[in-house]
Amino acid sequence: MALKRMVLELGMGTDIRGADYTKAAVRALRDALWHNSLSIADAVGLPVDSMQVEVRIGVPHPEKVDKAAVLAILPHGTGTVTVVEGGLEIANDAGTNSTVLAHACAIVRLDI
Repeated sequence: MALKRMVLELGMGTDIRGADYTKAAVRALRDALWHNSLSIADAVGLPVDSMQVEVRIGVPHPEKVDKAAVLAILPHGTGTVTVVEGGLEIANDAGTNSTVLAHACAIVRLDI
């Protein structure tokens, strides 16, 4: 058998006032995952925890994201997290704080 890409889910998340990159990344992945109920594993006779999920997060400063915190929200399967440059950081007028916008994708694969 071979791993086959079954699903691509996309999401966006923000931290409005705290410039917390992990919070924005977690919200982006939740946005991608929480609008779906995947039944693909069951449809092909596999348990839901057989899903392998590749998570990609885009933020301006990838090193500021706690990958373990992002991975912890996966409800099923096993996963990996890669953080790349992307998203936005928008400073407030005073320059004392900023809003962080993160983008996420979750690629779900099954061994079929």
